[in-house]
Amino acid sequence: MPREITAYSNPLIKRVRSLREKRHRREEGLFLAEGLRILTEAREAGRIPQYLFYARDSAAHPLVRTLVAAVEGAGGEAIETVPDILSKLSGKDNPQAVVGVFAEFTRTLDSLDRAASPIWLVAERLRDPGNLGTILRTGDAVGAGGLILIGECVDPFSVEAVRASMGALFTVPVVQCDWDPFLAWLRRGPGQLVGLSLDTATDYRAASYGAPTFLLTGNEAQGMPDDYAAACDTLVKIPMLGKADSLNAAVATAVMAYQVLDRVRR
Repeated sequence: MPREITAYSNPLIKRVRSLREKRHRREEGLFLAEGLRILTEAREAGRIPQYLFYARDSAAHPLVRTLVAAVEGAGGEAIETVPDILSKLSGKDNPQAVVGVFAEFTRTLDSLDRAASPIWLVAERLRDPGNLGTILRTGDAVGAGGLILIGECVDPFSVEAVRASMGALFTVPVVQCDWDPFLAWLRRGPGQLVGLSLDTATDYRAASYGAPTFLLTGNEAQGMPDDYAAACDTLVKIPMLGKADSLNAAVATAVMAYQVLDRVRR
């Protein structure tokens, strides 16, 4: 039977709350995810939290009952609590009905099957968790094989990035690596590297895309380094017809991903 915790001073509450900080996530190898939709996506993808906290008044909800059964069946612990405790854990004044504590999961480049999808997303020094989450959602939407994070990117297991991904963190493989290992891995097999850049005359609608295509998006503020751009097989740009000089990184990635998907379908 689930136990009940209603005291802020409970050691487990303090431990779980600390996972909002990257240092503690790294030390524990754990991260937080919240919301019925996200935790259900995780369960359907085979990811079950070690701890599940849920509001007392949501205990009868069928999805909550399913999550409780899955957690207990996997040897985890389901804990009934109150909204104030959930608020402390999630950092939101209006918390979701459930919060899960998951083990971090990592992938390596060599574990990826580049034949699994014609579209792969690559982000370089991505710093905004909202952008990372949105790019993951785009990856899920277009059936991308995965998201490869290059260099000093924002932590994909931060509360903000997990929340922004709306469950896509659990459905889209994520690899974190440096540029040189990525490029060496890429060149050992098939794959076209397409970089998004303003320093090219090639319109994104005019370029040819071969499967698999790896779409490289640079840092939000600085774009990609010159040597990264030089390593791309193709550089393309999205026309800017107004006053803005560039699109948001996540928006540009989505535009490109659907362009590649359209070509692949043809």
